Amino acid sequence: MQNSDIAVQMIRELGAAATPIPFGELYSALQQGVVDGAENNPPSLYFSRQYEVVKYYILDEHSAIPDVLLISTILWNRLTPQQQKWIQHAADSSAIYQRKIWAQLSQKSLDEIHKAGVTIIRPDKSEFAKKVQPLYNQFKEKDPKIYRMIKEIQDMEKKDN
Repeated sequence: MQNSDIAVQMIRELGAAATPIPFGELYSALQQGVVDGAENNPPSLYFSRQYEVVKYYILDEHSAIPDVLLISTILWNRLTPQQQKWIQHAADSSAIYQRKIWAQLSQKSLDEIHKAGVTIIRPDKSEFAKKVQPLYNQFKEKDPKIYRMIKEIQDMEKKDN
């Protein structure tokens, strides 16, 4: 897993022992049994060929790293209203397109991983959500702004499902 305090804590909340390992070393770590598992999205598992050394892929979606498009406020404010409109339109359109091609790539990766003999498991995610609730709750007092963002993301996910 990635070397991040919150990611390590999340994995511990889920009942596993977190072992941060650089991505480039993960294939051999899985192959040699240094680690029992790893966290990857389908395209990463497929293109890194890690599926060659694993038997199971649990698609629990316990985390999702957002893709973010940023622009400096200083630069934005220098643009004309028409230029801002063009950029906003391009950003909105690219987000839709990115989601579409990501879904296609993820499905293609899952198909190839399955063809290679890896069993894909899709567990009930509600149990995972319950397990990490203490992690979310600690932000309630520590950083209410982050807690509100967590709630907004959860609400968006509910709408998507």
